Amino acid sequence: MHIVFAASECVPYAKTGGLADVVGALPPELVKLGHEVTVYLPLYAGVRRQLPDELTYAVRSITIPFASYNRFVGIVDGGRCGGVQYYFVDCPEMFDRPGLYGTAAGDYPDNAERFALFCRAVLEATKQLGVPEVFHVHDWQAALIPVYLRTVYAADPVLGRAGVVLTLHNAAYQGVFPPATTERLLFPWEIFTLDKVEQFDNFNFLKGGLIYSDILTTVSRKYAEEIQTPEFGEQLDSVLRGRAADLRGILNGVDYAKWDPATDSNLAARYTPENLAGKEECRADLLHAFGLEQVEDSTPVIGIVSRFALQKGFDLVEQIAGRLSDLDVAVVALGTGEPVYEKFFRDWAFWNKANVAVRIGYDDRLAHKIEAGADIFLMPSRYEPCGLNQIYSLKYGTAPVVHATGGLDDTIEEWNPALGTGTGFKFKGYSPLGLLAALDRALMAFEDKEGWKKLMLNGMAQDYGWEKPAREYAAVYDEVARRVS
Repeated sequence: MHIVFAASECVPYAKTGGLADVVGALPPELVKLGHEVTVYLPLYAGVRRQLPDELTYAVRSITIPFASYNRFVGIVDGGRCGGVQYYFVDCPEMFDRPGLYGTAAGDYPDNAERFALFCRAVLEATKQLGVPEVFHVHDWQAALIPVYLRTVYAADPVLGRAGVVLTLHNAAYQGVFPPATTERLLFPWEIFTLDKVEQFDNFNFLKGGLIYSDILTTVSRKYAEEIQTPEFGEQLDSVLRGRAADLRGILNGVDYAKWDPATDSNLAARYTPENLAGKEECRADLLHAFGLEQVEDSTPVIGIVSRFALQKGFDLVEQIAGRLSDLDVAVVALGTGEPVYEKFFRDWAFWNKANVAVRIGYDDRLAHKIEAGADIFLMPSRYEPCGLNQIYSLKYGTAPVVHATGGLDDTIEEWNPALGTGTGFKFKGYSPLGLLAALDRALMAFEDKEGWKKLMLNGMAQDYGWEKPAREYAAVYDEVARRVS
């Protein structure tokens, strides 16, 4: 089967979050299963710098109409990698900019036009380069593909039998624009209704994709349930409940070629479940990197690698910071984000120099060192569609403490010391007392060295690679193809 991926991000070309990791990792796994996969991405300035000076065009010019003018795009042939064909939509006035979606001052004001152009360019390009059986579109930036396909292109004899899968990576990001967007993007006004793309008198890209796609997926089983509730649905919960029969939760995989303590070149020492000695060296190296060499061997080290934001649960951490400072623990944190939480971490480290250290920013090498050198990894997220760091932590024998939400709930099993089962510690109910109770259980378990070793080995034995998710997606594509045939 031929599947076309359309997305605004993909490693190694462009990344701001987990979307890029999925679009980078899933297509090669599908190729291994025998599928033909093509990926379309915008030709951002950052992508252009990664390509040869002399671009090769698969299609020189495609006309994309707007209400009072046309724009013209080229399709750059990015070649094959891992069996996957890559194409880039080239429109310099739209994509040759410093950021993907905006700058520090805010989103680009023409984002509706930018990503509508991208969606129409993908549809037009496939008519020349290969129409797939299924389009797999990701998040609001590509969500107009099914809307165009079922409205403006409904009578197109070439595209008419293509199915669409939309993957929702985070319901909080929807692509919301004024009503005039309908006319500006050449949609019929008939779709600007509550049962289609209209939401609170705005044109909602994501809602349109949810309505017009054949099957919807999201990035964990639990998140698929949660987004059908007012608490997590970001005001689209009624739409998602209406499409519950077509909604699938497929847990993201991780790239163990990059995240495996047996092969990780970022570490002071490598280690395996059969020989854990290297983890002690990694712990010492981590404490040295953060200037906490005085921490005793008996003191558990809590690691944090995160965007510093309310969504990630740092309001809870702030509320229990004083209590944690009184305990025999060390905390190392790496991240950047909202100024209020950057300030909290700086202040916490300043007043507790002996056992709390923070680095503001992102350092991939240091992130690996934290995963390997910490004893406990903290992820108290308010919500977490999938999450990756808790999965990395399992592989590195670092016990996660998580809020039981989304992918965190799906991937972490509560430790049972009596049975020797489980992989970490969870708290239900988003509260500082719940987080503190989970941490207390983790610290108590840490004192039992034999039990803790069993907990570590349980985590390291888990397999969250991409092979299983790829097979689940392949089954979804088969279902879509049957529906539209």
